[in-house]
Amino acid sequence: MSEAEAKAVASPRRRRLGRTSWPGIVRARRLFSNTERLAYWLVVAPLAACLPASFAYRVACWWGDWTFRRWAGKRTEIVRNVRQVLEVGPEEAERLARDCMRFLSCNVIDLMRLRGRARSLGKLVEIRGREHLDAALAGGKGAILCTAHFGSHVCAFSLLHASGAPVTGIGRWLWHEPGLPSAERRFWELVFERRVLRHRQRPNIEPWPGQVQVAAQAAAALRANEVVTICSDAEPQDGDQARAVEVPFLGRPGSLLPGVVTLSQLTGAPVLMAFVHRLPDYRHQVLEISPPVPMDGGTVAAFERCAAAMDDAIRANPADWFYWFETGGLDALGLLPAAAPAEVTADS
Repeated sequence: MSEAEAKAVASPRRRRLGRTSWPGIVRARRLFSNTERLAYWLVVAPLAACLPASFAYRVACWWGDWTFRRWAGKRTEIVRNVRQVLEVGPEEAERLARDCMRFLSCNVIDLMRLRGRARSLGKLVEIRGREHLDAALAGGKGAILCTAHFGSHVCAFSLLHASGAPVTGIGRWLWHEPGLPSAERRFWELVFERRVLRHRQRPNIEPWPGQVQVAAQAAAALRANEVVTICSDAEPQDGDQARAVEVPFLGRPGSLLPGVVTLSQLTGAPVLMAFVHRLPDYRHQVLEISPPVPMDGGTVAAFERCAAAMDDAIRANPADWFYWFETGGLDALGLLPAAAPAEVTADS
């Protein structure tokens, strides 16, 4: 996000959004070389976050509007993606694209307001359904919070941790990928990683190829009666296609990984859906946690319920979903219409 803002500069070429725990850092290399984005992360956002919330998020919206006007190519891409998937009119798609840009900027302010015990951000986020999480943890097997690359979810989960629920996340952080320039890696460690890990029980669990211990690490956290979070809308990686399943998602057969259900079946930990969305004033947010999702009926049937909850959340607050920035990701998820076959002519 981010992690959010780097996603906004993603090119139309396919990129693995599943490599991130917060959808924005998909084009970190391009963001790192962009002086304007660096200025926002390093100067504008940290200073704005020290202002009263009404002013801080107004600055973020101004920046988002400036981005909306300046990034004409990305704006066009978002509008096209929204129209193709949600089948809305051009004016509504433009409005959603503008809000996508504003939300990206607001998410960075959220991150900056995690300083200390995160009280500055906590005053702005209402948590609904906390009793469901507390009841799940009372069972002693931990709890799995399933979400999407949606809203300021990384910061919302940080607030849960600060409130006493020990949280550990599952997701790839792009700057840990081998071969990345050390300066870029240090930048993201400075502006993102250190702020997030301050509000996590354990280091981030990163399912890079070949790391078979990921399930064991997650299981260890759950056995300790902790909370594990996972985004279940990530596109399948190379080598993951055999594990992907097709489920109804945003009006099409989506190709998704049911890892959250598999982890629940292995550990007995309940799965709760959790989504955070931003209110019309841009500074206040609501984190909603559901009762446990029924796991009966087999892996696919259980995961269809998780996918349906993600579908509902995205349709209710579409500007909060980060995949609009990533045409290749939407295509990999099976959400874009198939391209029309090339016309065959007599000269072909």
